[in-house]
Amino acid sequence: MELTENKELLEQYRERAKALVSQMSLEEKIFQTLFNAPAVERLGVKAYNWWNEALHGVARAGVATVFPQSIGLAATFDEDLIEKVADAISTEARGKFNLQQAKDDTDIYKGLTFWSPNVNIFRDPRWGRGHETFGEDPYLTSRMGVRFVKGIQGHDEKYLKAAACAKHLAAHSGPEGVRHGFNAAVGKQDLYETYLPAFKACVQEGRVEAVMGAYNRVNGVPCCANHELIEEIIRGEFGFEGHFVSDCGAIQDICDGHHIAATYKDAAAMAMENGCDLNCGKMFYFLKQAVEEGKVSEKRIDEAVERLFTTRIKLGVLDRKEENPFDRIPYTVVDSEPMRKLNEEAAARCVVLLKNEGGLLPLDLSRIKTIGVIGPNADSRRALVGNYEGTASHYWTVLEGIQDYVGDRARVMYSEGCHLYKDRTSGLAAANDRMSEVKGVCDCSDVVVVCLGLDASVEGEEGDANNEYGSGDKPDLNLPGLQEEVLKAACESGKPVILVLLSGSALAVDWAQDHVPAILQGWYPGACGGRAIAKLLFGDCCPEGKLPVTFYHRDDVLPDFEDYSMKGRTYRYMKQEALYPFGYGLSYTSFSYEKIYAEAASDHSETTDRCPDAAGSGCPAGKDAAVTIHALVKNTGTVSGAETVQVYVKIPGEDTPNAQLKGIRKVRLEAGGEKEVTIALPKEAFGLYDEEGHFHIHSGEALVYVGGQGPDARSAALTGQKVRCLTVSIAD
Repeated sequence: MELTENKELLEQYRERAKALVSQMSLEEKIFQTLFNAPAVERLGVKAYNWWNEALHGVARAGVATVFPQSIGLAATFDEDLIEKVADAISTEARGKFNLQQAKDDTDIYKGLTFWSPNVNIFRDPRWGRGHETFGEDPYLTSRMGVRFVKGIQGHDEKYLKAAACAKHLAAHSGPEGVRHGFNAAVGKQDLYETYLPAFKACVQEGRVEAVMGAYNRVNGVPCCANHELIEEIIRGEFGFEGHFVSDCGAIQDICDGHHIAATYKDAAAMAMENGCDLNCGKMFYFLKQAVEEGKVSEKRIDEAVERLFTTRIKLGVLDRKEENPFDRIPYTVVDSEPMRKLNEEAAARCVVLLKNEGGLLPLDLSRIKTIGVIGPNADSRRALVGNYEGTASHYWTVLEGIQDYVGDRARVMYSEGCHLYKDRTSGLAAANDRMSEVKGVCDCSDVVVVCLGLDASVEGEEGDANNEYGSGDKPDLNLPGLQEEVLKAACESGKPVILVLLSGSALAVDWAQDHVPAILQGWYPGACGGRAIAKLLFGDCCPEGKLPVTFYHRDDVLPDFEDYSMKGRTYRYMKQEALYPFGYGLSYTSFSYEKIYAEAASDHSETTDRCPDAAGSGCPAGKDAAVTIHALVKNTGTVSGAETVQVYVKIPGEDTPNAQLKGIRKVRLEAGGEKEVTIALPKEAFGLYDEEGHFHIHSGEALVYVGGQGPDARSAALTGQKVRCLTVSIAD
């Protein structure tokens, strides 16, 4: 039995925390609600800093494995892989923590409480922090979020390996520049259908130890003092039992940004009284005065501190070292060879093949003498790591990955091509100062790899990204600066061109789709990203990534950035055709689907193949209103590869969402291999929320789509394949 399931032991931990807190003075208790909690030496309590980050590796505390950024991990659509990565992160975390504790280092970023994952929905591709998320879909975000939490927290029967935190509650996805005073106007339907499902899953399935509140308001109420969100929904409806933490400076924003509280004391009182237990900031210093004036009860302070010490007890940091198995993890696990191998594997599995005209990829090195590598992201470490990153002991850029791979078998020629977003690479030079070099490299090369995109200096969090556009957000979806000019010059050379995009978000690359024969989306692939991409280019591994976000043709088809209604947003609600749809991604091999059928679980439910593209037949009914999808998946190509089986559900009706992802399964097959796949759809997969936020299971017919992509026409046009469709009848 895991700790999170052991109610008896958890109750013992709570009682132990309560007994400890009962011995503290009011002032001592208040200091424990600050992220940099001081020691209480008379009770044997060491100082503890709650602030730590592990978005895609242990961050900001020296050397650690830098895995692909979250959006890249989401592109794997692989729940098992993300838990494996998160488990590796928590292993390194324990190794680092054990060393730091031995050296009496309790500084910031040195604890076991990690403020990850970010399960906000990437509703708008202009949002700078979108690459921290698992994409635009609530189901995919939920699945990846739950397994990330499980990997971080572990499966020990007595202790948490580390503590995860689902952030940022709620409806937080830009714009960054106004987040400290912004009000997200969100209807109940969108709140429950889009913005809350991943939090619910992390709480109920992942048993996440912490939830963090966002900077913004939701419907006029600051998130970190929002009784409805914290107490009624997260704790009341979802059953959350851990601690709630503010985003950093968010409680001060209640006063300075939102102008809801007249003083810092009032802001602190509002947050504490409405369910916030821990302050990343300094506002909870004012709680002593607030208690004395009757604005906050000491009983509420006790409740918050008891929750915080329960977490520390779960982590075992107040116990003797011989009692905790995680205390035996040595520092040598950090940045070790097994970690590097997992990192490189994850990087390769993140990459999405967007185009491969004429089978240009994989490249045949025996026929190539000179390779041109061009572009501002070709030799950029920053384009590997995204944000909230650690420090790798070794980085492989795309250029370095190709150079290492080919060795002396071919010459590699390089040009930066242009600055990432400025009009020159050297301040004293004329504009476009590398164009002649670009053309020269192309002239000398048999094949040209152009590496373009973004990095976290132009898309990221306000204060982290230092772009000239908008506090970390993108002004549009275009390649910035002179990048497209460089790409056009490469294509005009007449040489075969491969475009490698490194970015954390969707870009409008219509020109590339029309003119470049091969395109890879590499995201921010981590410290080993260049090695992984090189292996993909030369066929040592097969692309398997799928898009966790929609790529739009242009940004003028999007609703206003500050509009939090989901109407017209993401694949679930958009009406127009995508450039590259959610769930899309090509492979070096091919897959077929046979013997597809839906097994209904209700005595009165039926499945038919009345949809025009359907295959399969109805099956004997079961008892509970759920459906199991069966499919035989075959690798019909010549190389081994992995297929992401995707199941979408469309509830009929004029105002219902487009077909929504409701099931995924990763299948690895050798050439010619086959495997039967089953995906169970619970009855909730056939439900929708109404405008009041009430959930209703659909009764009657619904469409279920099965295949390696979404059921949209654009995916069919890009792949030349259609998904299969079943009509399922769900009884009352």
